Amino acid sequence: MFRRIGFTLCLLPSLWLFATLAQAATPPAPELTLQQAVAGSWRSDANKARDTYRHPIETLQFFGIQPGMTVIELSPGGGWYTEILAPYLAAHGQLIEAAPPKAEKFNAKLKANPDVFGHIAKIIPFAPPDAVQLGPAHSADMVLTFRNTHDWLIHSPDTLDAVFKAAFDVLKPGGILGIEEHRAKPFGDPRVTAGALHRISEDYMIATAMKAGFQLAGVSQINANPNDPEDINVHRLPPDLAGPDDEHAKMKAIGESDRMTLKFVKP
Repeated sequence: MFRRIGFTLCLLPSLWLFATLAQAATPPAPELTLQQAVAGSWRSDANKARDTYRHPIETLQFFGIQPGMTVIELSPGGGWYTEILAPYLAAHGQLIEAAPPKAEKFNAKLKANPDVFGHIAKIIPFAPPDAVQLGPAHSADMVLTFRNTHDWLIHSPDTLDAVFKAAFDVLKPGGILGIEEHRAKPFGDPRVTAGALHRISEDYMIATAMKAGFQLAGVSQINANPNDPEDINVHRLPPDLAGPDDEHAKMKAIGESDRMTLKFVKP
């Protein structure tokens, strides 16, 4: 019996192995409210300090997240939202991470805290434009992307279209696509704003999602920042402050970038 289980696990791709083993070894997860997940002691003070700009509770409530959902997070980066989604969904739902195959920092974060991340259902390789498939058709309730869409547009408009199609295909009818993205001024050249500023205009985002078959279900200003002029590279703003030292005080006064928060539904 044990030989058979070991043989089966050896056949799993490396990205799937950690999540499977951790899930098997981790005791049942406690049921947490969204507020408890956001307040969790496993979140660093630096990450919690950004809640005032990122509004995780209000954002996820706007998207309509529920604890029993199957949720796919695209390109989780350093795992800022994963720290919230993983414990919130652990008891009754499923969190699937769509991450680059060599996301070493992210994978190390998961392995370092199995109590929080051990219930992640799976990690699937996701590296547009080469790997965009998100799973079986009609298998997810929600797909979430936070400040990622400009990266796919930088590669090409076709790449962004492919990601939206993959999200549409994996969602059940009535499933939700939730997008948070740095906002550019309206009606600009999308390749220029994405490449030079790491921003996308809201009109372009909505048109692209609707072209993939989604219906716009809601627009929120939860993550809006009227102090952001929308014509500077977002990495000059907090938390990166990537510009010259003499502009840091000005950038801190602006705060983090102005962001659109959009909810789409698959008919």
